[in-house]
Amino acid sequence: MVSTIETLSRQPPRAAKRPTNEHPMQTTQHDLCIIGGGLSGLSTAAFVRQQWPELNIMVLEQAAVPGGAIATYNDAGYLAEWGPHGFLDNCDESRELIRLAGLEAEITSAPLGRFVRYVCLDGRLRCIPQKPLAILREPLVSWGAKLRVLADLWQKPLAGEPSVAQWVAHRFGKALLPFADAVFTGTYAGDFERLKIDAVMPGVRELERMHGSVIRGVVHKMRKGKGAKKGKKHLPAMTSFSGGMAMLPTRLAAGLRAGKEILYGNPVRGIERDEGGWLVQTEQADITCRHLVVALPVNPCLHLLAPALPETPPPLPQIPEARILSVLLGYDQRARIPFGFGYLAPEREQRFALGALFSSHMFPGRAPQGCQLVEALVGGRRHPERLELSDDQLIESVHADLQELMELPPPCFSAVLRPRAAIPQLEAGYPELLRWRDEIHAAHADLHLCGFGWKGIGINDMVKEACRMAHRIGTGVTATNRAEVKGVYF
Repeated sequence: MVSTIETLSRQPPRAAKRPTNEHPMQTTQHDLCIIGGGLSGLSTAAFVRQQWPELNIMVLEQAAVPGGAIATYNDAGYLAEWGPHGFLDNCDESRELIRLAGLEAEITSAPLGRFVRYVCLDGRLRCIPQKPLAILREPLVSWGAKLRVLADLWQKPLAGEPSVAQWVAHRFGKALLPFADAVFTGTYAGDFERLKIDAVMPGVRELERMHGSVIRGVVHKMRKGKGAKKGKKHLPAMTSFSGGMAMLPTRLAAGLRAGKEILYGNPVRGIERDEGGWLVQTEQADITCRHLVVALPVNPCLHLLAPALPETPPPLPQIPEARILSVLLGYDQRARIPFGFGYLAPEREQRFALGALFSSHMFPGRAPQGCQLVEALVGGRRHPERLELSDDQLIESVHADLQELMELPPPCFSAVLRPRAAIPQLEAGYPELLRWRDEIHAAHADLHLCGFGWKGIGINDMVKEACRMAHRIGTGVTATNRAEVKGVYF
């Protein structure tokens, strides 16, 4: 995943007392103060205003523009993303948020049923169908490896908190490790030897524990849900907007009055308990509020909360992060880019890029007429050293890497996007951190934590959590949050 992303990399400073000779600052009072004008904070504000319009809201954003990790690049007719490229349309809360933002007419989508994804195996791109039966028919692994998947029916659940790699090998066999690696490389830019299965797929882990097998658990879930939703089920679609993902936070922020309901360029210096709720100290004003939402990525959130809650310190001072950059390459019509979303490369392939998005295939208007756009991802948890290369080195290395996989002429356009935001890694200690968040919510009914990395890193994950926080603010009741069983899409 810059101007709007830059804000996430700078952790808020700890609370500090102002010098005695400093002029007193204005104090304003609000029913609700939201720290963070990224997707989580703006979504929380939108859901609160929809259901409880009488509440007085203030959103604080330290950057000059809204959006957090979501920002769109637009130059020379090429439209790309600094951060997330889209989200699946199978989330009710996200669909409602689009409606609240008034963006229904701006939606662009790429259905998974029509767009394929590729995995680099043995030095070439192999098509991965999105349907399980279609995958079985593909000669991606041997029939022995396919039959090994059925051993899941008899494998006892692993104790403790195994890594994704350990869990996949145990349940389904080592032959599926390259595919699991590709999935989690694409999602987290992470290392599946360090990511914890209980953190990244808690719903599947719960099925395993309840039924002794993932397959049995999925079959039980399908039978239980049969008839609940009538009509033929379709694969979801990847969704974005005509002007890029930045349209969503921009439109949500436009619904808030600048200077009255949202303040830009206003870093938070600290928070502390107040008689009526919370006191938020900023560079522009002090704010008191009955409810406080900290809608920041995990690490900045922990940094801000630790001095404010000394009696209940978090179990970890911070969690690991992975940084990536995007190399944009524009090609003319001579390029033979396979139709689909793009490809991912497991670590064993020793590719320079983690993978690439075939952006002009996915969404219209991403490249000038007669041209095509590829967005390659570099770095991640395993290869942070590649982030230090110059733009010219990166462009040359990525183009050479892609040329080994497809027929490409020299690029007619190139650019390197270096987001300062990082992707939270759900590794050792993360489940314990979530339990600590639950304890904080139980002890403080007026404090609400959400944001990038809390309960997931996807757009839909963050919007769902924002909706839950809005419900908690308005009703005082924490909505039931059972671990969701998410579909795996390449």
